Amino acid sequence: MKFIIRYWRNPSGKAPVEGYIDDVDNKEERAEILSTLSGIQLYGTDTVGVDFRQIEGKLWELKIRVYGNQHRIFYVVLRGNEMILLHAYLKKTPRAPVREIEIAKQRMKQLKEDNK
Repeated sequence: MKFIIRYWRNPSGKAPVEGYIDDVDNKEERAEILSTLSGIQLYGTDTVGVDFRQIEGKLWELKIRVYGNQHRIFYVVLRGNEMILLHAYLKKTPRAPVREIEIAKQRMKQLKEDNK
């Protein structure tokens, strides 16, 4: 399944995942992350270089490994093939920190309420 990728935006219009990607210092690493996201739009779950993992219910995680770093992006698919990127972080521990999951769950809840 191919996806249409959208960024979750807070009430002021900022997209935290977009900001996270923009803040990656290494230009090549940033380009690889963006290339992977483009691949997801073209090839869906068959995209090379990314793993998809269900966290809880409709909350999923993209695992992108580039240049020795492990980037994680939480997302939700609420309708059709529209993937909404909720939250991103650089993984440094074996398990996803509870705080990071809670941020993504809070944004997913807000998104669901806004779409009612």
